[in-house]
Amino acid sequence: MAKLERKDSRIHQEAIRLNKYIAMAGIASRRASDELIQSGAVQVNGVVVTELGSKVVPSRDRVFVRGEEVTIEEKKVYIVLNKPKDAITTLSDEKGRTTVMQFVRVKQRVYPIGRLDRNSTGVLLFTNDGEFANALMHPKLEVEKIYRVTVDKPMTRQDLTKLKRGVRLEDGLAAADTIEFIDGGARKKILVTLHEGRNREVRRMFEAIKFDVRQLDRVSFAGITPLGLPRGEWRHLHRAEVDSLKKKYESSTQKSF
Repeated sequence: MAKLERKDSRIHQEAIRLNKYIAMAGIASRRASDELIQSGAVQVNGVVVTELGSKVVPSRDRVFVRGEEVTIEEKKVYIVLNKPKDAITTLSDEKGRTTVMQFVRVKQRVYPIGRLDRNSTGVLLFTNDGEFANALMHPKLEVEKIYRVTVDKPMTRQDLTKLKRGVRLEDGLAAADTIEFIDGGARKKILVTLHEGRNREVRRMFEAIKFDVRQLDRVSFAGITPLGLPRGEWRHLHRAEVDSLKKKYESSTQKSF
């Protein structure tokens, strides 16, 4: 198993719940880990474990999920990438297309928090902290996302009002929290704030009122921006940024990360 830092050695020696271990390994949230356990996908020391509440000692027990051994990561990492266009938000692609993982090079096994479609650019977070990722993606937390949108033709104030009031999509009503013109954009550049994260939601909202999105750039996710990051570059989140996010959202989950 991977060695933990000295400050984590106590956790490494003590018995912890199996679902917490899987979450700490960055595989899934605790709730999703329970589902994995109940489905028979988890083995401990070669034996399938389906009982919720089971415990393991990380320094002694070997845990496998779907046949692959999982370990508690040496260090939790939190990363922001300024995603370039034409990169797919997935861990790998069977067609050999460029993925976001080709831009983020760290020794830990990280994965994206949420997604941006292939043609969209901007802020994309990565981590190996399963509970942190689950919290930021939970719809009840209403994480703020801000997008800079460029459309194919000038819009009117009435068009913006329609998107503010809400438009009907195939998966329900979608409305902008705030929406405004960007100065100098000839009414083709719009700043949109949402607290939802449905698939291609921004593009579909504009399509619903007969506008084609030519460019979509996420300029903020949960307050994290790509300031100072060229397209395709990444950096670790500062400790203060991570602490701020955890403080802001852990109260909503009613438990500590």
